[in-house]
Amino acid sequence: MALIEQTEREPGLRDRAQERKQERQLRDYVTITRKLVWQRQAIFFAATILAASYYDASIAFTTYAAVLATEIVDHVLAYKVEACSDGTIGPERARSFLRWLLANTVLSALAICTFVFSLAMQQPPGEHFTPLFFLFAAALFAAMNNHQLIQALILRLLIYGVTFLAIGILDLIRVRPPLDSILWLHFFTTLFVLYFIIDCSYVFLQLYRANLTHLDKITQEHSRTKAAYKVKSDFVSTVSHELRTPLTSIKGSLDLINTGMLGEIPEKMAPILAIAGRNSGRLAALINDILDLQKIESGEMNYRFEPLDVRALMEEAVEANQGFAENYDIQLTLLAGTDAPLYVRGDEVRLMQVLTNMLSNAIKFSHEGGEVQAGYDVVGTRVRLFVRDQGVGIPADSRDKVFDKFSQLDSSDQRKVGGTGLGMSISQQIIEHHGGVIDYDSALGEGTTFYIDLDIQDD
Repeated sequence: MALIEQTEREPGLRDRAQERKQERQLRDYVTITRKLVWQRQAIFFAATILAASYYDASIAFTTYAAVLATEIVDHVLAYKVEACSDGTIGPERARSFLRWLLANTVLSALAICTFVFSLAMQQPPGEHFTPLFFLFAAALFAAMNNHQLIQALILRLLIYGVTFLAIGILDLIRVRPPLDSILWLHFFTTLFVLYFIIDCSYVFLQLYRANLTHLDKITQEHSRTKAAYKVKSDFVSTVSHELRTPLTSIKGSLDLINTGMLGEIPEKMAPILAIAGRNSGRLAALINDILDLQKIESGEMNYRFEPLDVRALMEEAVEANQGFAENYDIQLTLLAGTDAPLYVRGDEVRLMQVLTNMLSNAIKFSHEGGEVQAGYDVVGTRVRLFVRDQGVGIPADSRDKVFDKFSQLDSSDQRKVGGTGLGMSISQQIIEHHGGVIDYDSALGEGTTFYIDLDIQDD
């Protein structure tokens, strides 16, 4: 039964694939038509002026007017096709556009051939270099630029080919020369030129089809990649949320035990519970960072922009991290470069997240008993928020690692400072979304200054 249903579905799938292919070819054709409109007009007008200067001007301008009319129709049809949003042309409208384009192609080719044939008729037999060259150029132009719609290419080349042969055959009929005459040489040369044009058309057609096949493969691979990425994102998001809920309870319980609120902790259990408390905190931070990264990558990170007082923002960040600094025996101080009120437009929660990450990194990488300074100053038209430490510094060749995902400057198993390796990567994307810049200056063994540059806003 499933096999029967699959067999019934396959023709429908093939039909839809064919329709999408036809729509793409139609769009490619009209895109080239509009792109080369001025180039074609320059060629047509130059040929008309040249013909009018040496032959009957009335015939030249009359046929040019006919060609111009078909060009206008082509332009209108191209505009209508491009006005349709992707996927909304539909098979019926696509077939209607195709019929109009093919009909106009016939009229355009006939107008050009009338122009060429009229020039040939004003010349003696065997002296048709100019009109035949015009026709050769038109045929070559079609081979290079009309291969998107093979029906249009065949119609145009067929009309051009008939005109090529008609001019040569008419000369042979009018003069009836012997086989060794130059007119027969011209005729055989015409056949050679026709073969050359057909061969060029085939080459361009094959290249176009190969590109379409390659594009289809890329599109399919992109679709599979997007589907796999969505599955991965949904999985990570679901697992992270499911882990965070019980972990919050576990961490809360351990914190209560470690603070002694539930009673005195036995001496032998205290170190183990302290380790469990610290590790649960690290795991909670990892889950929160993964969720933030997931939101950023999926474009679901929400920002609530509003004017923020820079001094108040820095004071809050310093105050929130004082306890963390005391745990590491680090003195955390606030520096203000100006007493004038400064405002930036940003999301307070997200900017606090970035500042907290900068401060915690500075504290963790500082020497015990050292000092970390946080402050702000005006740099040009921007305000700079900075965090300066006197710690180990960052090697000159580690700049890429600082803002990379899941990257640690010390990636060994014996590193002294833990972390997810996501903080600075997330911070960079948050600041870039604020239209700002986050960077650092560092000297190995002397310390590091991380800073954020944001546009100053009127209060």
